[in-house]
Amino acid sequence: MKISIRTRSTGRRRTSAAVALGAVLALTATACGDDGSGAGGDEGAEGSGKGKIVFWDNNGGVRTDVWKEIIADFEKANPDIDVEYVGIASTEYQSKVDTAIQGGGLPDVGGVGAAMLAGFSAQNALEPLDERLAKSSLNDKLNKDMVESLKAAGGGDGTLYSVPTSANNGVLYYRTDLFQKAGLKEPATWDAFYEAAEKLTNTGKNEFGYTIRGGAGSIAQALDAMYGQSGITSFWDSSGEKTTVNDPKNVEALEKYAALYKKVTPAADLNNDFTKMVAQWDSGTIGMLNHNLGSYQDHVKAFGADKFRGIPQPTGPGGKRVQVSNPVDGIGLFKSSKNKEAAWKFIEFAVSHEENSKFNESAGQVPANLEAAKDAWISKAEPTKLAADALTDGSTTIVQLPYYLPDWNTISKADNEPNFQKVLLGKMSAEEFLDTLADQLNKAQAEWNEQKKG
Repeated sequence: MKISIRTRSTGRRRTSAAVALGAVLALTATACGDDGSGAGGDEGAEGSGKGKIVFWDNNGGVRTDVWKEIIADFEKANPDIDVEYVGIASTEYQSKVDTAIQGGGLPDVGGVGAAMLAGFSAQNALEPLDERLAKSSLNDKLNKDMVESLKAAGGGDGTLYSVPTSANNGVLYYRTDLFQKAGLKEPATWDAFYEAAEKLTNTGKNEFGYTIRGGAGSIAQALDAMYGQSGITSFWDSSGEKTTVNDPKNVEALEKYAALYKKVTPAADLNNDFTKMVAQWDSGTIGMLNHNLGSYQDHVKAFGADKFRGIPQPTGPGGKRVQVSNPVDGIGLFKSSKNKEAAWKFIEFAVSHEENSKFNESAGQVPANLEAAKDAWISKAEPTKLAADALTDGSTTIVQLPYYLPDWNTISKADNEPNFQKVLLGKMSAEEFLDTLADQLNKAQAEWNEQKKG
């Protein structure tokens, strides 16, 4: 039974001990079954290793088809286990899990990426997976950096609460046909990027050089553009207590980036989340798009592989590339599951060589399974290959975002996305926006440091 419920985000900040419940969700026992019920802190049970388990997909609609293929493969290999698939949109996923933690109705297993990991683990909702992984066929077959990234995001205790499935990376997509027609070189530097954005814009003909993300998910993209231009390589200063987001160099970079809105971008960008932004780029005459590897296949379907390219983020002066970290995605086992043995079997299967390769080829992302990462399709998917190279050849410095902060998702989404829209509209200065963001981050970091001492 598919759950389809809409929620509204609130601006209230979440601490590690409590979560704003938001709108009421009708997550009933019949929707999730007895095997998946229970609130955070419920120890659950190992179960028989057979019967029914419930899986929540944290990117429902976008990844539904490939997950249903993986589930069909799993059920064929494990005929005594039945997997109920529930697809939940990425924008709604965290609020649904948070509410289920408080009120019951959690699944057995579900998508748990780095960005939401600290919040779930702080509420005691996830099963520690280190021992299970050590005894698993997956042991030593997963990308160590991805495993360590999820351990670091789990709240600072070094415990693994989610098995990595894939790594994403920021990509600058550009229309090679439009660039060639305009006599422009590849936007491999920020200077070339701004030049192209200007030259490819003809508002009278509804032609734009760039599409900027102003809706859901806008903050991470803005941070990427800021740090990429400023060249600042750490999210915190040397003390580890004050963020660098409002450094004058970042303020200047954001001013320049936000000034693109309506000048070289469509006005609709103000409210565009990634799905609307991608669809707009795929259907129009827009020169460039910042997204990630996940939309590559959408662009192939729209243009064919010969009318666009996806390259790593632009470099700054001296050829230095700085970008913010993209969260590693993974699968977690919820502690309240009454059938943990069967749920773990599903996780092992989903991240096995063949299935992990299948998932990431569909998603266009870098596989966590080391054998899957060697499969032939990666060399054929240019953005994935270039992203993997950029992350391993020493050309790129990654600014690690503080996914470990339980308040990170709230601060970077509900609390500040409306403010970023004000910046685009000229109703708030870039400096005021970043000072507000910095104040919230510094307070969250101080709280986290105090909790570690306690």
